[in-house]
Amino acid sequence: MPPSFEYPLGTDRLGRDILARLMRGGQVSLIIGVGGALIASMIGLMVGVTAGYFRGKVDKLFVVIVDLFLTFPTFFLLLALVSYIEASVWVLIFVISVTGWMTMGRMIRAESFSIGQKPFIKILKIGGVPTPKIILKYFAPLLAPIFFISFTFGVGGAILSESALSFLGLGVTPPQMSWGSLISEGKEVMQIAWWISFFPGLMIFLVTFSLMQISDYLQTKTNRKEVLA
Repeated sequence: MPPSFEYPLGTDRLGRDILARLMRGGQVSLIIGVGGALIASMIGLMVGVTAGYFRGKVDKLFVVIVDLFLTFPTFFLLLALVSYIEASVWVLIFVISVTGWMTMGRMIRAESFSIGQKPFIKILKIGGVPTPKIILKYFAPLLAPIFFISFTFGVGGAILSESALSFLGLGVTPPQMSWGSLISEGKEVMQIAWWISFFPGLMIFLVTFSLMQISDYLQTKTNRKEVLA
């Protein structure tokens, strides 16, 4: 049935309410998006700070690992991993985080280099202040804006990655559902029931667009503070 007063977003070919399925699928998509982006951001933060702080051989090893990951397009790496693992919410979170930490790591590494050159950091090192204390007390506050900007942007990217995998049939499996799987279900009847795929796609667009706008806003505020400083 098409959208009506009884079913605002219509029903699918089995008579299931699209609005209810959209809300249920949205929970899964957002859990995967936030979980994948959070773990990827934490991995990138730890690896990037380590490389930027210690430099030398540690930094060279970081560069080699990042270049190795970037040799393969991220989405094809996702496809390769999911093809050998039975997909579930937690598996998708793990796979997306493993393939999505490189951008955060490179940004944190570059900023850590800059912070490490500041005079007060050099004084702290000479004074014998423990490394964990320097990183947690002095590096962390300066790296926080970059972390939140990258995390916000990463949530949108993780949702898009999950949706693409589910659309190809490699994402969550029934009875679980996500926005991507809902789009996949409607592709076969697109010409006669456009609403089945349209509304999940609209939600993906609105959420990712909103997250990108938030990321741009945070970046603008951060740049403005740096100019004033």
